[in-house]
Amino acid sequence: MPIEIKFIRGRTMKRSHHPEKRSENLLSRITINPDICHEKPTIRNLRYPAEAMLEYLAAGNTVDELLAEFPDLEREDLLACLQFAAETLKLKSRHLVVA
Repeated sequence: MPIEIKFIRGRTMKRSHHPEKRSENLLSRITINPDICHEKPTIRNLRYPAEAMLEYLAAGNTVDELLAEFPDLEREDLLACLQFAAETLKLKSRHLVVA
């Protein structure tokens, strides 16, 4: 349930009451199964690696383009990939040593 709208680069972003809960819900879509994609993180065990979806987004594909190309996926699946990447960076950043 959105409570706040902020403008960023001409776009509106909605913030929810409980971002942690939304994050947990999104992350539950990312699965790691030893029998699927060599234990790489995938979306709902559908053999879509989270890494591949992030590469598509980084290359400039839009969420809508990916949803049209991969009809098994939902918007929340792609948001989950982004959340997974953010959480992974948070964990790895804690262990970095600045030279």
